[in-house]
Amino acid sequence: MELGPAGSSTRVIGLTGAPGAGKSTVTSALVRAFRARVGADGQRSRVAVLAVDPSSPFTGGALLGDRVRMQEHATDDGVFIRSMGSRGQLGGLAAATPRAIRVLAAAGYEVILVETVGVGQAEVEIASAADTTAVLVVPGMGDSVQAAKAGLLEVADVLVVNKADRPDTRATLRDLRHMVSLARAEWKPPIVPTVGTTGEGVDDLVAALDKHEAWLESSGERARRRLARARDEVTALAFGTLARRLAVPDELAARVADGACDPIEAAEELLAAAGIFRDLSKRPVGSRPPATSRLSACGVLRLPVCPMSLACLLIRSTARRRSGSAGSGRRQRWRRSPRSCARSSSCSPNSTPSSARTASPSRGTRRLCC
Repeated sequence: MELGPAGSSTRVIGLTGAPGAGKSTVTSALVRAFRARVGADGQRSRVAVLAVDPSSPFTGGALLGDRVRMQEHATDDGVFIRSMGSRGQLGGLAAATPRAIRVLAAAGYEVILVETVGVGQAEVEIASAADTTAVLVVPGMGDSVQAAKAGLLEVADVLVVNKADRPDTRATLRDLRHMVSLARAEWKPPIVPTVGTTGEGVDDLVAALDKHEAWLESSGERARRRLARARDEVTALAFGTLARRLAVPDELAARVADGACDPIEAAEELLAAAGIFRDLSKRPVGSRPPATSRLSACGVLRLPVCPMSLACLLIRSTARRRSGSAGSGRRQRWRRSPRSCARSSSCSPNSTPSSARTASPSRGTRRLCC
């Protein structure tokens, strides 16, 4: 079966937050609100839900319990609910989530709600998979210092204080407002208090999501985010295919375990065996390696760039690309590593590294730029 291209009118909304924040309850309330809408053709909006549950690190199984809280929509033909196990995938999503979003969009669903597993501060992959990211917090989440920390709260397009009937709600709202006031971006996330079990505040949440949807369209941010999303999906699939095809031989692993070879050098040798790096182990005896290359102890060509610069380049290529665009100043990543991996004379291909350490004769010479 071949699917057509995904419709540009499909909305992808991500919901994330710590375990117990009420994500499934709020998701069910949003399904109810979106299904109540009637389009220009007189038909109600079709809604799809992708609910990701954590997989056990011991058995590999997953209790797909998010759908239990959405039983009221089980008999609705206009609602599709699919549970997915994370299967060890980091970031709060399953590895198949981006492709599932693409399939559902091509199937004609106007709204796709993606609910992540319970996440921590640094699990922000949902921001690269959704057009709008709603981060759920609960009263008593911490003090103002906790609210100001980098991480999950930074990727929020809409901040939702769920279970707002608790006593600490005012303090949480105050801390979040202070955090939002420090943002320099064009779009500042609204803060919406809700009580998912009663539906209180859900209409305000839908209005905030609609407001962000309109801003995405008027600012051109939607096109930029979807381009970055497609690039990330292709990169992830390419790296996944490469990882499945690269099997580490027992002999190479034993050399690393015995200390005869550095793990980085072993990885380069593995890539050389796969044809990704060119092997120079057969160069003439006594010849000097080219000025633009360095040989590791395993006889593999080193790239003529600073290792820290290469690492930062790989990180930027695989991370979500929502920085540098209008209205996303709060999401901009560092242009340089905190260790300053800017190219200097020591990283020049035609120069000798400014600092290097000499290991044992069996290890060779390692470059330490930056």
